[in-house]
Amino acid sequence: MVHSRIKQWLFLLVLVVCCFGLLGSPLRGQSPNVIVIYTDDQGYGDAACLNPTAKFQTPNLDRLAREGMTFTDAHCSDTVCTPSRYGLLTGRYSWRTTLKRGVYGAEKECLIADDRMTLASLLGASGYRTAMVGKWHLGMDFPGDRSDRDWTQPVRDMPLDKGFDYFWGIPASMNYGVLAWFEGRYAAVPPTLYTQKKPNQIAISDYRIMPPYESQVSDLGTTSELGVVRGKLEIAADFVDSECLTRFTDKAIEWMRKQVPGVRSGTPFFLYLPYTSPHKPVIPIDQFRGKSQAGAYGDFMLETDWHVGRILDFLDQQQLAENTLVVFSSDNGPETTWKERTKRFEHHSNGIFREGKRSIYEGGHRVPMFVRWPAKIAAGSRCDDTVCQTDLLATLAEVVEQELPPNAGEDSTSFYPHLLGRQTGSRPPIIHHAANGRFAIRHGKWKLVMEGKQQKNKRELYDLTTDPSETHDVIAQYPEVEQRLVNRITKIVQDGRSSEGPAQSNDTPWWDDLVWINPN
Repeated sequence: MVHSRIKQWLFLLVLVVCCFGLLGSPLRGQSPNVIVIYTDDQGYGDAACLNPTAKFQTPNLDRLAREGMTFTDAHCSDTVCTPSRYGLLTGRYSWRTTLKRGVYGAEKECLIADDRMTLASLLGASGYRTAMVGKWHLGMDFPGDRSDRDWTQPVRDMPLDKGFDYFWGIPASMNYGVLAWFEGRYAAVPPTLYTQKKPNQIAISDYRIMPPYESQVSDLGTTSELGVVRGKLEIAADFVDSECLTRFTDKAIEWMRKQVPGVRSGTPFFLYLPYTSPHKPVIPIDQFRGKSQAGAYGDFMLETDWHVGRILDFLDQQQLAENTLVVFSSDNGPETTWKERTKRFEHHSNGIFREGKRSIYEGGHRVPMFVRWPAKIAAGSRCDDTVCQTDLLATLAEVVEQELPPNAGEDSTSFYPHLLGRQTGSRPPIIHHAANGRFAIRHGKWKLVMEGKQQKNKRELYDLTTDPSETHDVIAQYPEVEQRLVNRITKIVQDGRSSEGPAQSNDTPWWDDLVWINPN
């Protein structure tokens, strides 16, 4: 009798423990929620945990590093906004498209074709709810032209057409205009007024986008073939530049809160949150002004980090952190104001690396990157292998157990094994690309910078294990390495892909930045 009762009590105890375990981990076995936080012009040295001499603290970025994995050799796929965002979302290099140099304005045929797989369409097809909140900068089709808008008509060729269920944000960088708070295809207050950049007194070589705005203008200015406006900017009466980060974070949390019941019942979410900071205009809100030792830029990074913390706090409050994969990175290196910050404040936004935004050298494309997923990633882990933001598509495909078709993610190689702490073999080379069209190839410790159209731009070879700052060109010492890398980059360009799989087509034939390839 006693033994029977003991067995019954033990059975009940095990049952209770199992029930509590299930209640405590309602998402066990379910695909993770995914959040990609993407900053704008943040250099490698603008994360305190990566820069021991940083003149401001980033406690929430440091928290991601402490609770997840730090990638010390991570790269954006280009060195300016539009092409980097294309690469991140599609797993394909932007220079394979018609955009060979520079960036888009706000109004332009979207660089992402409707039939091109994106992070959002991949995850949407896997049962995710998907949202983008923030800065798009890949082109949109607005109703009418600049002289004759009809804002009662919907915006086309935009995030909702590229796999996202929800969009709230702005079309491009603030200096390109069409500034309004768009939700879906419409703005509650449409951009029917006009403005131009105003001086920003608190930051280095900077501007503001703030009232007063004009109701009529006699000359709208000109627009380049990339849609970049030189003249008056279209703007909504309620738009103020300094409100972007707060509004973006508020809307992101609002949308995630609506997804919580679905998550509890088995429907995960994907949130793409591209911030506008610390890109110009550098306009920290009052509570952060004067709080860093790196001027307004440092204050702006403090605010940016604080908003990242708000996202992490929401996950904690909703008990979602354990099974949410958070990726944090930046679209390129720091704006050229990094030089003056170095002089004034001894803060190195590019860390130990050479140059910054737009440059083919490491400071242009080596960026901070942290990935946290407590259910899978060991806290405080580190990856020193080379990865590219284009790799995210293949990585998430492996996470959700989906196979990429041959015409998707042509430049995407999964780093999922790295997240699990597994050793992997050598990955395919990564191609770097500068805003002026110049190329470089990275494979293992070697980086070969290709010659450019300007005669002064000669080939250069660097061993990044011993010379991460790219100060010693060793091309004369290693001709066999040079030739091997020239062969590899040529094949990668011509095959239309760098990842494993059948050759694909680039969107254009040979172009003149490929100076080392015979056009015939």
